[in-house]
Amino acid sequence: MKKILLINLLILFSLSCKISADSTNSIKQIYEGNEKAKVTIITYESLTCSHCANFHEEIYPKIKKDFIDKGLVKIEFRHFPLDLAAFNASKIAQCKNDGKPDILHFLFSNQKKWAKGATVDDMTKNLKKLLLEENIQVDFEKCTNDKNIEDYVLNDRINGIKLFEINATPTIIINNKKFDKPLNYKNLKKSIEKLI
Repeated sequence: MKKILLINLLILFSLSCKISADSTNSIKQIYEGNEKAKVTIITYESLTCSHCANFHEEIYPKIKKDFIDKGLVKIEFRHFPLDLAAFNASKIAQCKNDGKPDILHFLFSNQKKWAKGATVDDMTKNLKKLLLEENIQVDFEKCTNDKNIEDYVLNDRINGIKLFEINATPTIIINNKKFDKPLNYKNLKKSIEKLI
């Protein structure tokens, strides 16, 4: 009897996981560039990470100009929230579900305006205020309470740990190999050029 109950619970659990996986499959990965590019860069980032914001401000524009805009590189932005404020911001970045990085870039470029305060609630209020002031059209409550988006963001983090042993942000993956040199444009450029 116990064995049958256990089997039924396992079947029920696997079905519920499948439903969750299916629902997250309808959520689009945030990316930029040619889907058929020879080089794919994956960045694992936390929206409260100042080094990640620096990557978006200093390195990413050069990669975009020299490689992405020329169709040579595709870049995928993966969520790896390091705290609850970053988790909420990731849900906002993912909310429009159009695969475009506009809100993600906006959140990084304005990180100092919203990722401050003594508590997660302070940062959440700052984030909500910034989105309203800048007229960013997202339903804040709906986005931050959407279970499918929440699962999607968490799955990005879980897969980062499983596939690439991610333990810090930003972490860069180039064609499924972890970039292990100091993160600057010169080193990234050399690595990309070897693969083109």
